[in-house]
Amino acid sequence: MIWRGKEGDERRVRFVLEWRGVRGGFGRYCAEKGISRKTGYEWIKRYRRAGLEGLKAGSRRPRGGKEWYGPECREAVRELRLEHRSWGPKKLVRVLRRRKVPVPDRSTVARWLKGWGLAGRREKRARRGPALERPAGLTHPQRANEVWTVDFKGWFCTRQGQRCEPLTVRDLYSRYCLDIRMLRNQSRASVQGAMKKIFARYGLPEIIRVDNGAPFASSQGALKLSALSLWWMRLGIAVELTRRGRPGDNASHEQMHRVFKAETKPCQTLQGQQKQASRWVRIYNTERPHEGIDQRCPQELYEKSPRRLRPLEQRPAYPPGWPQRRVRLNGDIKWAGRTRHVGRAFIAQWVALKPVDANQSEVYFAHQLIGEMHRQDPGGMRPARWVYQKNSETKISGVLPIL
Repeated sequence: MIWRGKEGDERRVRFVLEWRGVRGGFGRYCAEKGISRKTGYEWIKRYRRAGLEGLKAGSRRPRGGKEWYGPECREAVRELRLEHRSWGPKKLVRVLRRRKVPVPDRSTVARWLKGWGLAGRREKRARRGPALERPAGLTHPQRANEVWTVDFKGWFCTRQGQRCEPLTVRDLYSRYCLDIRMLRNQSRASVQGAMKKIFARYGLPEIIRVDNGAPFASSQGALKLSALSLWWMRLGIAVELTRRGRPGDNASHEQMHRVFKAETKPCQTLQGQQKQASRWVRIYNTERPHEGIDQRCPQELYEKSPRRLRPLEQRPAYPPGWPQRRVRLNGDIKWAGRTRHVGRAFIAQWVALKPVDANQSEVYFAHQLIGEMHRQDPGGMRPARWVYQKNSETKISGVLPIL
């Protein structure tokens, strides 16, 4: 039955005027007219409120909304999009509302961007697979400064041909980018100098997560430890290594690299590159909303660590009765009358030997077991290694509590 137009208005009038004399109940009467009981009651209510005029079909246009987004609002959206080419509708709406600019829903903003030719091409993504447990041994942070992620973005050259190695450091819980430092190389000295400045400004984290590349880890030796990771351990920071060939173990940090690459470009000099990176870090922390933290900015969640950087003692503290050795410049120590190789990562460091029996000792660096010495072995130390299991991560032997 037709209920639109002039004919529909007349039918609604007859429906309201005739329903009182109908027998058999209101529900049956509505069913005979081809409408629901709810619609019938709505028409009667409109008749009682406005008479026959209330039964006429009204406009289906929204009552409000147009006054929200006039030319000023559209221009604000356009300017912000041109300033941040990689931001989508959700981030644009969130930032403008934070600036007290009245804007419509993100679907309307997306339609505007498409009409202006400013909508980015959305890459096709595969369907989500089953949810699996987190990689064994990796910590899921519950507070700021519990886990920092450290990595190199990948080198490139400035316009003048200078090599640039961006070192990126970020707090995993809050997504706060602590620093992006443009280094000339990936040497331990360069990274350690940059990390000292970050520690002096933000304090020390509980855990640092890195991949298996130099200078963060060593491809050979005990527990894949490098001289840089040993320095972190002496500061009281635990070191987490991602699985080899699994960048997804540090996916959040890699996503930041992708955004940084999309929103920056090579400059003339290394100094200009650093200024651009520092400006990008400020926007990333204070203005750019993050979907992983409910479209908030990292600055809203991050606070500095109360653990401050202090000068290191000459050697780690070991229990009394454990013989101590200083590793020589070739990575050797002397034990049981012969030189034994410990590893070049431990050069100039003090290690301790925990006696097990007359023919065996365990080798510790700070609180960490790094290997075993056996009298019958002709070579050096038997280095400890990580063994990845299905539900947990264990070492070949236990470790001491942190001293």
